[in-house]
Amino acid sequence: MADTRLVWLRNDLRLADNPALAHACRDGSPVVAVVTLTPKSWEAHGESAARMGLWRDQLRTIARELQQRNVPLRVLRLAHFDDCAQALVQLAAELSVAELTFNYEYPLNERNRDRAVCAALASVGVTVRGFHGELIIPPGQVLTGQGGPFKVYTPFSRAWQKRLPDFDRDVLPPPGPVAANALPGDAVPDDLDYQPLSYRSDLWPAGEAAASEQLNRFVIEQEADYQRLRDYPAREATSRLSPYLTIGALSPRQCLAVLRAQSAGDWLHSSWLNELVWREFYRHLLVAFPGLSRLEPFRPEVEAKISWQQNDAAFAAWCRGETGFPIVDAAMKQLLETGWMHNRLRMVVASFLTKLLRVDWRLGADFFMRHLIDADFASNLGGWQWSSSVGADAAPYFRIFNPQAQGEKFDPDGRFVAHWLPPLRAVDGGKARHAPGAGAVLGRPAPIIDYKKARAASLDDYQNG
Repeated sequence: MADTRLVWLRNDLRLADNPALAHACRDGSPVVAVVTLTPKSWEAHGESAARMGLWRDQLRTIARELQQRNVPLRVLRLAHFDDCAQALVQLAAELSVAELTFNYEYPLNERNRDRAVCAALASVGVTVRGFHGELIIPPGQVLTGQGGPFKVYTPFSRAWQKRLPDFDRDVLPPPGPVAANALPGDAVPDDLDYQPLSYRSDLWPAGEAAASEQLNRFVIEQEADYQRLRDYPAREATSRLSPYLTIGALSPRQCLAVLRAQSAGDWLHSSWLNELVWREFYRHLLVAFPGLSRLEPFRPEVEAKISWQQNDAAFAAWCRGETGFPIVDAAMKQLLETGWMHNRLRMVVASFLTKLLRVDWRLGADFFMRHLIDADFASNLGGWQWSSSVGADAAPYFRIFNPQAQGEKFDPDGRFVAHWLPPLRAVDGGKARHAPGAGAVLGRPAPIIDYKKARAASLDDYQNG
């Protein structure tokens, strides 16, 4: 099979708007798709069973659709990222591959893996081409007037908007059939050689069609009210597209295209688009500041003032959703049950852990990575560093969310907490449901801290650190 093209799929499991796949299929030459299963590296990175379950089912869906286009899927069952280079060289030799294409990933370990693959394939005469299919504007293309990376979000977003017309915003169509070959496709293992995988397929069905339908429904029916309603967890007011974005069943450019086409308002200043730009900001930071991938704080001078506490019992209570603070516990129960958490509540529970319990943000970030269906290293890292005041454009250290006040403000009737904490259904009134220790006589835990004392101790630690 001479001059075969190999497309390496990772977190870009879609046919539409997939530049690596489109390039491989550009003239109908034979194409083979490949995925590399690396369970030891996934475990080291804390990949969640929920995210990998959706990734597996999306992979199976795209494998069937690729086979209809004469593109078989090869599955390389490896262990570590370090095994990818040699395995892909061997596959390239077996298939007489002339070119490999892939879409970039931006965490440091992934970039090092890709550099090793590029070098190994180049040494045997295989052309390698990488594409920025995960971003609307590639890293290094949104810079300050001095030519450096932005460290604060707002000026980054303004510059991003100014640069947007310079980049192709047209969505690539799915490729057509390519030259047939007799190579059979490989089966995708149920557990990906990783761990028992499970996720809420009723909430996030696999498939590009499901992702596209959800995108269009949100933009047409809900985007106009997003800014007004997005902070209320009992409302279905957010897009819930993040699981599809993190596995690449949907591209940010597709999101932008639907927003431009369907939004009745000023799409460029849409609050929802702003969230997509935050996603881009965190990826640009990963590339510009490699230490972030090693879990180094963006602002080490701030972290130097913080005395992280070793409090295993408090951390375990937080993980179980048994802190005695209803909005915190309801959010954690939502995470444990569905693999997802409302964004406002991600900030609330992160503030509680890092500011009131003074537990190292890295422990919270790892717990989220191991449980979220939309676990995304760049966004998760950025969010946790923001909440703990050690990140780019982070909340000032003295900003400490009062969980009771947050609950009363954003869940005023207590509907959300009562849904996830059933004993609170017997408590009358929204304010009463959000009181620390609410429902204690009905089986709910007592508060594990006194909010005022914990807040004062946290501020004192920072000011005297």
